[in-house]
Amino acid sequence: MSKLPAVSRRLLLGGALATTGALAAGVGSAPDAAAAVAAAPAPRRRPGQKSMVDVPYAVHRTVRVGVIGLGNRGAGMTTGWSVVPGCTVTAVCDVRADRAKRVADGLAAAGKPRPAEYGGSAESYTQMLRRDDIDLVYIATPWEFHYAQGKAALLAGKHVVVELPIATELDELWDLVDTSERTRRHLMLSENCSYGRNELAMLKMAHEGLFGDITNGHGGYLHDLRELLFSDTYYTDAWRRRWHTRSTASFYAMHGLAPIAAAMDVNRGDRMTTLRATATEPKGLADYRERFVPRNHPSWKETYVNGDLVTCLIETAKGRVIRAEHDVSSPRPYSRINSLAGSRGIFEDYAGVLSSGGGRIYVEPDHSGHSWRDFGSYRKEFDHWLWKKIGDDAANNGGHGGMDYVLQWRTVQLMRAGLVPDIDVYDSAAWCAPVPLSVMSLAAKGRPVQIPDFTRGAWVNLRTGLDSRATEMPPVV
Repeated sequence: MSKLPAVSRRLLLGGALATTGALAAGVGSAPDAAAAVAAAPAPRRRPGQKSMVDVPYAVHRTVRVGVIGLGNRGAGMTTGWSVVPGCTVTAVCDVRADRAKRVADGLAAAGKPRPAEYGGSAESYTQMLRRDDIDLVYIATPWEFHYAQGKAALLAGKHVVVELPIATELDELWDLVDTSERTRRHLMLSENCSYGRNELAMLKMAHEGLFGDITNGHGGYLHDLRELLFSDTYYTDAWRRRWHTRSTASFYAMHGLAPIAAAMDVNRGDRMTTLRATATEPKGLADYRERFVPRNHPSWKETYVNGDLVTCLIETAKGRVIRAEHDVSSPRPYSRINSLAGSRGIFEDYAGVLSSGGGRIYVEPDHSGHSWRDFGSYRKEFDHWLWKKIGDDAANNGGHGGMDYVLQWRTVQLMRAGLVPDIDVYDSAAWCAPVPLSVMSLAAKGRPVQIPDFTRGAWVNLRTGLDSRATEMPPVV
């Protein structure tokens, strides 16, 4: 969207200290510098407001999708929704009306029903949400719009899938949790990497005890985006680069954090309790600009404050440790890290040969001699049922190696079969909490900050999630 909303000072460099009472009272004066900064208490549920844990979708004969945001991500995912059995795209919206028309034209040309078009203003999506032929809203706009649009969709009685992150501030995360509970509609982070083939195999191995007692994990988002960040066309209005001028947050570590959290049963028997953050100096974008960007480019008026590598060290109630990293400003090959370790072994992704899916493994008693082994045979043995069932379709219909389509197919299946979502609003809020919490910790010179319990105590109960049992897609009639 072209018009950027104001960004709260809580998410700006140093803003957390100015606006968070617990921090202002504790930093620099507390005798125990290692003590965690307290998070705001969980807001009370309103009368009649109830948990969405284990609440199934109502059965939908057909899932009718409305899309908000039709840039690079939104346009591609719209095509994906349109080819899932039992799913149809009924409406599309973008602040640029020509994008809505182009996407609608493309669906019609592919033989799909032509969706209604909305666009021309930043409020066009509110008109789309008034439709009664939308069951699920998919949001793929810039980060600063996710919270307001996600909440509006819930209030309109729709289920929601939101690209990363669902919100950028703690009070917004809590408000989405509460709005989901009040409206009895699900909101889910569009965490496609949780449906990656290696990630789901790792999850299955962990839950079947292959690694013994899980002790630690490492995940993140390491992706050299410098060329795209300085492109005049890729990120509309340079929205993503502008975040690097106004916030110190770990923007996008969820891609690596979420699969590790799922393998550790976070919100399903364990929970994340504290986070401490560190950051390197912001050197990468300025250096790239110096070498490759003309002096008349508007980026030369910018000052970058987001550290090149932001690392979050997260502890859980069961004493496990997760290291989550974010770096899009440095020259390096792509990696989500995706590493899990326990008392009997370890798996590391993005380290092996391509024929094995890029991973390497060492587990006892299978291995000895301090030498890594190929992951290929283990991925075959522990392949998740979703990939066994629709892997070929995913390869033909979805981006990012097929995991986009797996996420979309599974979401539609859950709604059509009336099942409980794999990823719920509590997972989504917890996985996105490092965005504002990293700002708070960095402002407090790396002190740990408490991570809220968005489940309000329900995390202690074991329940299924991404480790689902095989089920069928209802037939299309």
